[in-house]
Amino acid sequence: MGRVPANVAGDLVRVALMEARPAGLSTRQLVTATELSQYQVQSGLRFVREVLAAENLTPLTWTRRDGYQLSTEPADWIAYERACVRTELTRIARLLSSTVIPHAQRLPDDEWVQLVLGQLTGVKSALGLLVRGA
Repeated sequence: MGRVPANVAGDLVRVALMEARPAGLSTRQLVTATELSQYQVQSGLRFVREVLAAENLTPLTWTRRDGYQLSTEPADWIAYERACVRTELTRIARLLSSTVIPHAQRLPDDEWVQLVLGQLTGVKSALGLLVRGA
């Protein structure tokens, strides 16, 4: 298939995922089901994530075991959301420990780093609460 607009790729990916329900599909399976390239499938998944999921009230989830899925089970949505929050918590914690905190220790009067440190510490705390399920 030649050049495919993101909205068309997104529609094809969404239809393939709907047809596979309740099962999920891996990227490779989506390539086969849609006859799109891997790049076009990724573009379609982005479109589903950014536009179609909200428009159609069909949350897109992903797990290593099941691949991409348009599950109808709230437990699946929550598990995916928690996994995503955990990933972001790890990224923020690493940014703080590897860059922001050493910067703040080296230049304690730097307004920028104090702002970043305060905001990211708050974000880290909030994400930590979400991961614990509070």
